[in-house]
Amino acid sequence: QVQLVESGGGLVQAGGTLRLSCAASGWTFSYRAMAWFRQAPGKEREFVSAIGKDGLHTSYGDCAKGRFTVSRDNDKNMAYLQLTNLEASDTAVYYCATGFYLSSTLPREDRECDYWGQGTQVTVSS
Repeated sequence: QVQLVESGGGLVQAGGTLRLSCAASGWTFSYRAMAWFRQAPGKEREFVSAIGKDGLHTSYGDCAKGRFTVSRDNDKNMAYLQLTNLEASDTAVYYCATGFYLSSTLPREDRECDYWGQGTQVTVSS
């Protein structure tokens, strides 16, 4: 059974830093790309970042470029999203998701992911 559990969210002041974690289980972790999305109240879910199966390839949404860094540790079955220089507009629930099994595609859209975590809240105070 595939399971994704996010953690690391919280309340932070503008300009601050958070590191989100996604603990994965239920499959061979290195067989799927991983992605991060976020959803703010009243807004559609937004692509943040993705990382390939081997960790060598990454992709970032416009909201993340230059401030967020995605990574993964295949030995620990973990994916991470480092958030720096946070802004009030980054306030959202952040979700990790899996790309399709053995696919080389870096998912950037909801339809390119098949499993999702429950999300972790990030709140940035200005």
